[in-house]
Amino acid sequence: MPRPHRHHLISVDDLTDRELRWLVRRGAEYAAGECGGARPLADAVVGVLFRETSTRTRTAFSAGALRLGGRLITYGPGDLQENTGESSEDTGDVLSRMLDVLVARTAGSTEELRAYAAQERMAVINAMSAAEHPTQALTDLTTMLGRFGRIEGLRVLYAGEGNNTASALALALSRFPGTELHLRTPPGYGVDPDFLDRADIHAKESGALVEERHNMAELPEVDIVYTTRWQTTGTTKPDPDWRRVFAPFRVDAAVLAACPGAVFMHDLPAHRGDEVTGEVLDGPASIAFQQAENKYHSARAVLEWCLDGIPAESA
Repeated sequence: MPRPHRHHLISVDDLTDRELRWLVRRGAEYAAGECGGARPLADAVVGVLFRETSTRTRTAFSAGALRLGGRLITYGPGDLQENTGESSEDTGDVLSRMLDVLVARTAGSTEELRAYAAQERMAVINAMSAAEHPTQALTDLTTMLGRFGRIEGLRVLYAGEGNNTASALALALSRFPGTELHLRTPPGYGVDPDFLDRADIHAKESGALVEERHNMAELPEVDIVYTTRWQTTGTTKPDPDWRRVFAPFRVDAAVLAACPGAVFMHDLPAHRGDEVTGEVLDGPASIAFQQAENKYHSARAVLEWCLDGIPAESA
């Protein structure tokens, strides 16, 4: 029998404001140990499909599903008949007759994930596509909430490539009143304009600010400095001299000194000496490894919501 509810998470923009806030708060509740021995995935079967490497996201959703009472079936990049020409729609239809949830990292198009979701039985979670990494954004906001006790009014400097992490963060943070997201991206490596346009629409509605520049001059006063590795999973850069272009965007002690009091975040894995110095990543301002742990807590919130939605008694 199909479960009575199923909710897909393909993009942050799939979430209502209420759902976004509930997921962030629920992740923080899991992190604080406030959810007891809840097992909302009892008897559920979760498929975990990863075509690209993953440490945090794959482990977070696998451990999260098991801790919530679910059972796992894992697939590698060569395991499904899509490799022999079966369509994503047919694959999703078949899997939905056997699985309750599919967690998929394709590093490919969002449309492929939506094809998996074109059925009525199985929830589909985007564990990273080429364009957007929505579960990373939920982890990031869960981390911010745990650190500051609020999202509203927080100011974030994001330095580095305008990749799928930046796209998702822009869509999520711009939904909260008074937030500021200052994107500093290398020339030619900015955030996809479609995501900036969508984030700008959210910001106008919420009173937030999202702005992008392509230099590190005149850094704003912020609460959080965020970076990500320069080589996004599953991608390559056509410019052989790209490291020279990226070098000015490295987060080092001078950047933190220009943002006094800010904490440091990184979605990991980190390449010390590239996007961040070891002094910063391992220093007292860094909350990057708590952020990594929060991926597990956030994954549990997402899994719970995918099958059961928001409890009626929740605000």
